[in-house]
Amino acid sequence: MKKSLIALAVLAASGASFAQSSVTLYGVADVWIGSMKSEVKGVGERQTYLNSGGAAGSRFGLKGSEDLGGGLKANFNLEQGFAMDTGVQGTAGSAFNRQSWVGFSGGFGEVRLGRTTTPMDDVRGASEGVFDTDLSPRAYTAADATGGFTSRPNNTIYYHAPTMGGFSGALSYSLGEDKNVNTKTTSTTSMNLTYGAGPVAVQFGYQVETRKALDDAKFMTLGASYDLGMAKLMATYGQARNIKSINGADAKDWQLGVDFPVSSALTLSASYAKSDKNAKAGDTDGTGYGIGATYALSKRTMIYGGYEADKTKNPGFVDSKHDLLAVGVNHSF
Repeated sequence: MKKSLIALAVLAASGASFAQSSVTLYGVADVWIGSMKSEVKGVGERQTYLNSGGAAGSRFGLKGSEDLGGGLKANFNLEQGFAMDTGVQGTAGSAFNRQSWVGFSGGFGEVRLGRTTTPMDDVRGASEGVFDTDLSPRAYTAADATGGFTSRPNNTIYYHAPTMGGFSGALSYSLGEDKNVNTKTTSTTSMNLTYGAGPVAVQFGYQVETRKALDDAKFMTLGASYDLGMAKLMATYGQARNIKSINGADAKDWQLGVDFPVSSALTLSASYAKSDKNAKAGDTDGTGYGIGATYALSKRTMIYGGYEADKTKNPGFVDSKHDLLAVGVNHSF
């Protein structure tokens, strides 16, 4: 009898533990078809593509949380990216190239340990027109687009503060564990500050990638948006210093965007972007524009499409040009 009671108590405790834990399989399947032309120094041809990740990177993952009591939770996230058009994994040899962390959350905020996005990467596209997609001109003209920016460093200690009065922020430090003298990046420090209340939202991000025996690469982004109801206005400014660890190789860019919610399902968007690199960074100027639309078929499925064109002026050479006309589908699960 006593053994039976003990067994029942163990089962009851086990059931309570299971009830307080959860594991979720989730993902995004995103693919687009379109016509793209990349012309470099007057040479290039138009080609039809079926590509993955136009609106969001295709991925699948597992995430879970356990209630430890007193408002404290233990969390984890394992996430792998892949290409919908080929089935190839996001990074060869990596089981979870997008996210691989465990941590805790509570009234103090959230702590993550492992591989995760940097705080600056979390806010980079928050105020970008054309939905921060492949149809956004800033995807091709941004100062950090060719600057070697690291969005998901390994060995990261990440802290996200709770929101207070509309303000929040995050800070991370990624350890440089490889002592090989040929290793370029030894550590990454990143932070963001955000504000969101009513129609106003502001995002600031800053990141330093320390280089061994080379100059630190530094990145900054500042974004803001204002929701008028009938339209949402957006602006972004970015800087990159010591691009590819070249001392004095700097670039800057800015972007203006606007979203028009036509209905609860249909949203139109447009964006114009411009960038400038100094002599050490290549002495080029880039301009581009994009227009696009999304239509929600359900809470988890949408179709999107649009057109993007950009041009890079190369002093002494023929300008480089790129354009993309595409439609795609995005399904989350």
